[in-house]
Amino acid sequence: MLRELADVLAAPLGAILPGLSRLLAPIVPHSGMVMLTADVSGGRLQGCGDPTFVSGVRGLDLERLRRGTSEVETVRRTHIDTGDRRRPALQVVARNGALLVLADPSPLENTGLVLDVWNIVSLHVQERADEARPDYLQHARSTSGARLKALAELADEYATTLEALLTALRSRKLSDSEARAAGIARAADGLVRLRAVTDEVRTLTEEPVGVAFDRLKQDLLSAVRLRDLELQFGDPPSDGRPLPDEVARGARAVARRVVLSRIDIPEVTRIRVQWNCDGVHLLMSVRDDGPGDPADAEMLRRATRRRIDSLNGRLSVDATPGWGTELSAVLPLDPPRAHLSSSAISRLRPREVQVAELLVAGSGNRAIGDRLGVSENTVKFHVSRILRALGVASRSQAIAALLAEQRS
Repeated sequence: MLRELADVLAAPLGAILPGLSRLLAPIVPHSGMVMLTADVSGGRLQGCGDPTFVSGVRGLDLERLRRGTSEVETVRRTHIDTGDRRRPALQVVARNGALLVLADPSPLENTGLVLDVWNIVSLHVQERADEARPDYLQHARSTSGARLKALAELADEYATTLEALLTALRSRKLSDSEARAAGIARAADGLVRLRAVTDEVRTLTEEPVGVAFDRLKQDLLSAVRLRDLELQFGDPPSDGRPLPDEVARGARAVARRVVLSRIDIPEVTRIRVQWNCDGVHLLMSVRDDGPGDPADAEMLRRATRRRIDSLNGRLSVDATPGWGTELSAVLPLDPPRAHLSSSAISRLRPREVQVAELLVAGSGNRAIGDRLGVSENTVKFHVSRILRALGVASRSQAIAALLAEQRS
């Protein structure tokens, strides 16, 4: 089993879940599996097995399930809705908050073994995502801004429609009072539901600053538990603004890299890690009591600069001989406005540029057609032409090419 677990951990991120499913099958047979991890490079929700289960489970439902669990490190039986069916499921919550859900599970005797395996796998996935290449963080930063912008536009569109419906139904020109009352109630419910869904979607892309810092503390304490090193923490304000997922991930990765680079320096006996939030930026500081070697400070700057730059942040590393080294970073919480690559745009016709802008914003073919007043087939033609012009094979590759030269 340890050999199979090692194979799972060595697999690419996209192959980890199928390998985990095969590993757990002899312990708890199941028909499908989904995971909602603390951080996953390229997406936080993945599934394998029964396609009706994987496609039927909504990320929002999993997020509610995870947030509704008061305990960490727990295994319990539950049910989950998958479209028009309610399926029995096994819920496993890891130490870092990652959620694993198995569909149609058989009776389970050794819950501790399943929990131990999931703790190991989920921590590995988190670390892989934390150490993602800086250009991934930059792409995530730009697309998150476009995604939230599209979400806001969608909310405004539906809100305007429903508010207009309310206005019409309230009109005294309508004689059927019962129909008017029913219409008002339905439209009002629709507005409430839309606003609730909007808030829920935002929770999938943001993390409370206190929760993000607590996870960092747990990671660092685990990393130095066998070292003669004192860690001190300066907690952010409890009411600080939630952090975009990629900012929390990038900040944790930088802090972990700095601390791990200090633990082998004999003169370093104490490290202080502090986060603050001014409502617009995440302010991060990592300071040690080491020798304050300027050459070491420059090495630290080179090791972290690309990751800070990818988040459009500002970095400074100061070394004071005899007093220690301090790394400070300022990370903006609001994503930059996405600008399309000039070299990519130069290969497109004017209408294709319009399609490309909506493509980057996350719109589907139908939504693009409605926005531009053309048919869905026409949009498909333009998208195919864009892919050929950019020399790519998929929409995601096209978006990456269109954002390749993004600047703040």
